[in-house]
Amino acid sequence: MKKRFGDLINSCAQNGYSDIHICGGQPLIYRKDGFIKFDHKIKWTHQEINALLKSLLNPKNINILRERWSVDFATTLSNVRIRINIFNADRGPSLAIRLLPGMIPNIAQLNLHPSLQRISDQKSGLILICGTTGCGKTTTIASLLNDINQKRSAHIVTLEDPIEYRIPSLTSFIEQREVGTHVPTIERGLIDVMRADPDIIMVGELREPEAIVLTLNAAESGHLVIATLHATNIEDALYRIINSAPPEAEEYLRHQLASTISWIIVQKLVYMEKIGFSLPVLSILRGTQQIKGIIREKKIYQIENALHTGKADGMFTQERYINEYLERLDKYQNPLLNFKPGKNTAAYSDDYSTDSTFFDALFGSPENPKNGVASQRFSGAEAAEKRNFGRVGTDSTTDHDDSHYVIDESDDLLEIIAETEKIV
Repeated sequence: MKKRFGDLINSCAQNGYSDIHICGGQPLIYRKDGFIKFDHKIKWTHQEINALLKSLLNPKNINILRERWSVDFATTLSNVRIRINIFNADRGPSLAIRLLPGMIPNIAQLNLHPSLQRISDQKSGLILICGTTGCGKTTTIASLLNDINQKRSAHIVTLEDPIEYRIPSLTSFIEQREVGTHVPTIERGLIDVMRADPDIIMVGELREPEAIVLTLNAAESGHLVIATLHATNIEDALYRIINSAPPEAEEYLRHQLASTISWIIVQKLVYMEKIGFSLPVLSILRGTQQIKGIIREKKIYQIENALHTGKADGMFTQERYINEYLERLDKYQNPLLNFKPGKNTAAYSDDYSTDSTFFDALFGSPENPKNGVASQRFSGAEAAEKRNFGRVGTDSTTDHDDSHYVIDESDDLLEIIAETEKIV
């Protein structure tokens, strides 16, 4: 069953499909160039899907699936890197599969503006890559990180959910950490990574206020931080960051954002009929003194006008990006070429992140994550630290809320008393 699935993935990669949907008793559904299509010649029965899931899931992912009725992970089949989401629906167990390039494309191969190569020279600041689901944010970030990896020596740490592109260390030293496998949460990962001597931190996605605050703190402390954010335009991205803070901390966070912001890139994929495939269309904001002043002075409504007048500073609206860059390109790179098998694809075992040889009693096995860091249960001191995320300017010794410390029956009483004394 796994071989049949691998053959399907390989065929879909060769035909330029970006996504595949498999539901019991239904025709194969796929997306190409942004459009949903049906292949009535290919169907999977419910029994075949169940057998496929058993061949794809390791014990850790089975536990996650049973606990929350869905699971998301990345793997490599037939030299094609894929991300799989397994869930339950009215048609029974189903799969949504995203196909990823077999090698990490460079900026030119993605048809991105060459000015993005300047990011590899930056030593500090915040870079936000924004857009809707499926617009290619992760691929763009992988390309930027690999550009840095080839050009200069740095320590790059990524926090991802899941790891989609595996980036081997070249000139830079790269460590990739997966949420739920190597760190329990993005927030905990951000705290840990600040103690690991990083130069560059990549945050897979900013969702929670705590993660946003910790990301800004990392950028403010002199690191280069690259993060993704779900936003449809630059104003929306700025508002989402600023409004994540409680009212008493909003001004502090706004000044943090103004002092650290370097680039905001909003990306969407647009099908170009004249060339027969989709291209990324960007709007680009640069962190000039004018932009920083607009953010500090609560004049976000002026951002759109600043984009129009910021051409000399390398800024683009999406309309100008199409007219002044994409329409003038002499040659377009077909994204199908990115699915050729590459060295990066075969560099690691599929199960490298859950191989039991990588775990010991200190961390707990992936099959029994409650014994180690894979659990989302924090110690008393960590729980207190976690509850204070995002409370900028508050005193953690006097701050109080109604959170509870969860005691497990297997916990040692003396350890519980020691932990609670740390909080008090």
